[in-house]
Amino acid sequence: MSPDSLVLVNTGDGKGKSSAAFGVMARGWARGWRVAVVQFLKAPEWVTGERKLAEHLGITWHTLGDGFTWESDDLDRTAELGRAAFAQARAMLASGDWDLLILDEATYVMTLGWVPVDEFVAAVVDRAPHTHVVITGRGAPDELIAVADTVTEMRPVKHAMDAGIPARKGIEY
Repeated sequence: MSPDSLVLVNTGDGKGKSSAAFGVMARGWARGWRVAVVQFLKAPEWVTGERKLAEHLGITWHTLGDGFTWESDDLDRTAELGRAAFAQARAMLASGDWDLLILDEATYVMTLGWVPVDEFVAAVVDRAPHTHVVITGRGAPDELIAVADTVTEMRPVKHAMDAGIPARKGIEY
């Protein structure tokens, strides 16, 4: 017997974790699902291609971080924002309002110790029965992998940035 909903985890050091999640976002929307995204690290002023698409489609979008951790001037504030993003995600997981919830770059709040792994995993396990979840980010904890239905590990083979080619609109963001 299959579960009412699935948990997908896109992890690893390679490119494509969020891109794959946003492909699922588009599929869900095309099927008439109620879709939402919570971004844990990106800053609200960043208007990425996927965010522009979501806004065009009427998908609920929350960008709740303040940028990449390695660029933070105040890691305590960054951690506080990560915990607030988790609180938002936990409420959305439990609400029953969503058929698909994408938690983009969510693994970092666990791997950096901002949210206890067991608390995050419990929120995923205890979600509304029909809410599918896609979680992205490097270093997915074993406990999260254990409760996921599908786990994909992205592995870098070659990346343009390694050759000094900067990130490009439409490809990386």
